[in-house]
Amino acid sequence: MPEEALPESWIVWNDEPDGRCILAYRPDVFDTQQFPPECLPTIYLTQGTPNRPPQEHRTTDSWYLKFYLEPNVTLSETPRFPTRDEAFDAAVELAAKFARGEVDYRACYQVPREAYLDRLDELTGREA
Repeated sequence: MPEEALPESWIVWNDEPDGRCILAYRPDVFDTQQFPPECLPTIYLTQGTPNRPPQEHRTTDSWYLKFYLEPNVTLSETPRFPTRDEAFDAAVELAAKFARGEVDYRACYQVPREAYLDRLDELTGREA
């Protein structure tokens, strides 16, 4: 995947040829000192059924995006795309929206972590 297409705050963390791709937000600050590493925002692009453990993964003709804020905190949407390229383009747009502070990630938390979310708001330029 062309890393140059990503907003500067995002990197390609993993890219399997014709398979799963993982984008990561600012791994330089999710380093145990500034932000907890388990909270590294990631976007998974995968072919097959989302929300299944890897050992139960079933390949389909569709590609899906899943945005993880933490291991058990995700954006509720899991958009579906007919091709990997279309899914990647959508992942880039989602990454850009997140970097601009246009993603309402606070709504994803059932138990608010106000201090952490306030710091994340500052990092993304989002107004609380």
